[in-house]
Amino acid sequence: VADRIDQVTAAIGKVVAWLTLATVVICFATVYLRYAMHVGLIWLQELYAWTHVIAITMGAGYVLLKGGFVRVDMVYARLSKRGRAWVDLLGTIFLMAPFLYMMAVAGWSFFRTSMMMNEASQQDTGLPWLWLLKGTLLVFVFAVGLQGVSMLARSLATILSPATDDGRAPDAAGGA
Repeated sequence: VADRIDQVTAAIGKVVAWLTLATVVICFATVYLRYAMHVGLIWLQELYAWTHVIAITMGAGYVLLKGGFVRVDMVYARLSKRGRAWVDLLGTIFLMAPFLYMMAVAGWSFFRTSMMMNEASQQDTGLPWLWLLKGTLLVFVFAVGLQGVSMLARSLATILSPATDDGRAPDAAGGA
């Protein structure tokens, strides 16, 4: 299960890489048009903000997969493999899960209210459907939650594994 989730997350990470490139290109075009051509396009300015937000919310699961979120590495790095698995398991259950639940509930309300009023940009020439952008909070919850399931599966596999911390299975006498 964890391997399949990691594959999906890695594929999403590749999409996010291209989306990040698109964000840079759109930002460059916005600045070039504004300062070199003296043409300001509100929708283009909003578009690079949108692509940036989407890249961040979609890419959060990939960052989690690659270990890019902050943790107290001074302690974590000194733990055994099984100790790290316990930290990951408990952190996912008692920190990540409640946070994602809160984000899902608040994000759904935020998204739904915006969608019901068909919220758009406050600028006349801005982008419509602002509720789509607000819906990316739910994408964040899904992406991080999916990777959290992978972390839980891997942590449980490590904790329940009969192998010792150095990867060797215990011998018949119970020693390593």
